[in-house]
Amino acid sequence: MVFRVIPVDPFDLVIFGGSGDLARRKILPALFRRFRAGQMPRGARIVGAGRRDLGRDGYRAVVVEALRDHAGEAAQDKAALGEFLDAVDYATLDAAGTRGWDGLAARLGPDRVRAFYFSVGPDLFGPLAERIRRHDLAGPETRVVVEKPFGRDLATARALNATLAAYFEEGQIYRIDHYLGKETVQNLMAVRFGNMLFEPLWNSQYVDHIQITVAETVGVGGRGEYYDHAGAMRDMMQNHLMQLLCLIAMEPPAKFDPDAVRDEKLKVIRALDPVLPHHIVRGQYDAATGAPGYREEAGDPRSTTESYVALRAHVSNWRWAGTPFYLRTGKRLVARSSVINVMFKDAPHSIFGAEAGRHANVLSIRLQPNEGITLKVTIKEPGPGGMRLVDVPLDMSFAEALGPDSHEATDAYERLIMDVIRGNQTLFMRDDEVEAAWAWTDPVIAGWQGRGDVPKPYESFSTGPGDAELLMKRDGRRWQGIKP
Repeated sequence: MVFRVIPVDPFDLVIFGGSGDLARRKILPALFRRFRAGQMPRGARIVGAGRRDLGRDGYRAVVVEALRDHAGEAAQDKAALGEFLDAVDYATLDAAGTRGWDGLAARLGPDRVRAFYFSVGPDLFGPLAERIRRHDLAGPETRVVVEKPFGRDLATARALNATLAAYFEEGQIYRIDHYLGKETVQNLMAVRFGNMLFEPLWNSQYVDHIQITVAETVGVGGRGEYYDHAGAMRDMMQNHLMQLLCLIAMEPPAKFDPDAVRDEKLKVIRALDPVLPHHIVRGQYDAATGAPGYREEAGDPRSTTESYVALRAHVSNWRWAGTPFYLRTGKRLVARSSVINVMFKDAPHSIFGAEAGRHANVLSIRLQPNEGITLKVTIKEPGPGGMRLVDVPLDMSFAEALGPDSHEATDAYERLIMDVIRGNQTLFMRDDEVEAAWAWTDPVIAGWQGRGDVPKPYESFSTGPGDAELLMKRDGRRWQGIKP
């Protein structure tokens, strides 16, 4: 399948923290692939900015290394790489001081989109925003991109929002969650609102429950110090899984417009009931052969931070009254998998008798690693000997249906960065949405801290703590398997 590439207007993109881990792993490879695809115009400029005195040539060497390590086979295209490097520049500056800002201003062109990517810690958001304004670097076509963590609770999120709002309009602020840039995540809206087949069934009358799983095989590794101050609830549940829940549960927006979509997502968050203590399970992975345990990687032998969390949530509105949403995420699990399972109710009456067993339809939306959609339907098992029923999948793999290039063409950061340049905020979080998510999350964290709860240990490369299975078993349900 041939994918249509729509070029964006010429732009200047300044990456604060331009030689950092995020820039090297995600931002620079994404920009190069868009350049190579013809979407990034030849007149665009990329300016890395940081404290290190790299100079233009030194930074270009950083870019080459980053692309070699993280851009795959695309980095072997020497002609495209040479042209891409011509668009790359570097400015040495002090984010919290005055040094280097005039030099940055001299590198930017007039009358074009300017995007400032804050690939730095949240403590520098304010100083950077203030200096961009002080040095007259911002105009009507200016956007700022901020990465998570966007606060660690409601108070800090409000403070960060207020800081950015002091220098930029809300329409200029792009709070990025890379999960929203995934092709399959966006297909949640296409599946729901583009197919008459599903939308009439998308409610508590037909859906028994919904499971959202984001599982990782890796531990916290070199992020141990950061992660031990965050945990799975702050690092994953409050943002990534919350966004997936919103897209699954939201009402149809009046149109596919940034504020219309985000208005409906906000309604979902505000409709969430408080999570009851017995509807939460926290876990912490143990050591395995050749793999250290969580506490060892975090550097704290008495850490009570969770590397796994599972919970039962309820959306109190007409569409979802009585339908539970089970969310789980964890590190060092049996497989890397992000999947949403919509579990439909059993048929109200089986004409085939008890011997046919229980069967129900399941719609599985796989976000990674094998992106696609599977609908499990019930059919007769082939062969003689009576009416025996069996569940079989109707499976659509994106790679098979759309071609082997579909995965590369839909990388999350590529799409999101290009949306920033276009000025399209549909896939970015709004200030009130972020604050509403923290307002729901904070009492959950405060509750287990107040009770002195300790995470349950679980084996590395397992499905998580046994208490998570009991969470479902008490409701007469079970988790779907974690499969790659």
